[in-house]
Amino acid sequence: MRLPRLTKPYKLRDYKFSLVLLVFALSVIGVMVVGSAKASVQNKQIFGVCVGFILMMIISLIDYIWILNFYWIIYAAAILSLLSVLVFGHTANGAKRWIDLGFTTFQPSELAKILLILFFARFLMDHKDDINDAVTLIKYAVLAGIPLALILVEPNLSTTICTALVICLLIYVGGLSYKFIGTVLLILVPVAIIFLSIAVQPNQPFLKDYQQKRILAFLEPEKYASDEAYQQNNSEMAIGSGQLTGKGLNNNTTTSVKNGNYISEPQTDFIFAIIGEELGFVGCCIIIALLLLVVIQCILIGMRSRDLAGKIICSGVGGLIGFQSFINISVATNMLPNTGVPLPFISYGLTSLVSLYIGIGFVLNVGLQQKKYQ
Repeated sequence: MRLPRLTKPYKLRDYKFSLVLLVFALSVIGVMVVGSAKASVQNKQIFGVCVGFILMMIISLIDYIWILNFYWIIYAAAILSLLSVLVFGHTANGAKRWIDLGFTTFQPSELAKILLILFFARFLMDHKDDINDAVTLIKYAVLAGIPLALILVEPNLSTTICTALVICLLIYVGGLSYKFIGTVLLILVPVAIIFLSIAVQPNQPFLKDYQQKRILAFLEPEKYASDEAYQQNNSEMAIGSGQLTGKGLNNNTTTSVKNGNYISEPQTDFIFAIIGEELGFVGCCIIIALLLLVVIQCILIGMRSRDLAGKIICSGVGGLIGFQSFINISVATNMLPNTGVPLPFISYGLTSLVSLYIGIGFVLNVGLQQKKYQ
């Protein structure tokens, strides 16, 4: 069988510069906000943007169909990276999620999200005619369950949930029947209710103590106001205090959520609190609008993809950005229990930032090979 070429003679007019500009705009805002939240990591964030941008441009010119021929190697790389963190990773706050590289840390679960999107794009394309067969569904469940289990035992429940949502989205886009989806929901919804009702009980077997307390703090914020609910309550007040236009970047008021140490590590999971306080309602709306436009661009590019794999790649990357944005903002505004998920292209974190740039690179390549409509 003749393999596709590494690159193709693309046309400049097909390049989605609008998507590049949206992502770059988010990254620039992210650098400014991260610098305001914690000045000492701003240069690292700039470095991450530069590396990510270069990788995005390179990957956008590599034929994604050629890359997908190595889909089993891609899957093996995802699994090995997740195994490596359990063996060589350093423990912080009771979790093994990072590998210390000396000059920075590497979080395999962030890159694994992109690798799994690529793997399942090819897997689902190969099984598009038998996607609803029991054997195919069992294979998909097993292949998805292995990396999810490895992420869960780090432990990293938030990333496990986010990755699981993306994997569910991929098989839906791949052609899963609505009859099967309905059956799963009829089973899953009552199981989830039963699970949550047990999870909030004393001596429950499913969650670690800190995970259970976060759920309880969400349900009873007054009772845990000085403990588990402390950060979310302060985040909510900080966002409200920004009012329409905010207090301005790099403000030095002692009542600021960052200067008063009301939130630990504000440059990561609670970066939206900094945005709300310093850029106000207007700044929050701009960030949400830019993220939404990125997701819409991914969907539109996927709709015109030349094949199912391209459609799944675009849907997966767009879905990942959408899910992470929704979870991060919902936590910061006290709409969901506290869970650590970065805000795409905004939060500090080199692995997450570079991985998302890689994902956008593949979306751009799909856009270069889209169907032509008369």
